[in-house]
Amino acid sequence: MKIRPLIATATLAGFAIFGVSQSTFAADATAPHETITPAFAEAIANVPGKTMTALVVEYPPGGKSPSHRHGQAFVVGYVLSGAIRSRVNAGEERVYHAGEYWTEKPGVHHTVSENASDTEPAKLLAIFVADSKDKNLVTFDKK
Repeated sequence: MKIRPLIATATLAGFAIFGVSQSTFAADATAPHETITPAFAEAIANVPGKTMTALVVEYPPGGKSPSHRHGQAFVVGYVLSGAIRSRVNAGEERVYHAGEYWTEKPGVHHTVSENASDTEPAKLLAIFVADSKDKNLVTFDKK
């Protein structure tokens, strides 16, 4: 594994997403929102042109993300701690607890992504399988 390119790629992916997240909440600085930290990014050796990127998403109590899409990425959300409320498209809203996960098919609309608790923090690992050239893994809806 080449650690220097891995760190650079993960950092850039995280900064790109974090930058979008920060600007999304600029209009309401008091709203609790997520903190995104890059975990890793690695080209998938047996799937040319695809990269697996992971980000740690931390929600403070009552924290929420605006509705968004992940382009053509396949996504796995794995709850590390606490409880996360999630809904994709017009599907059923569900609360996932530590150790549980969900998947999102490419192109879906993630309409609810938030901490299910108003008193405890929550954390998830978001894993994206996307085209290696796709650096914008999250596109928030316009208000």
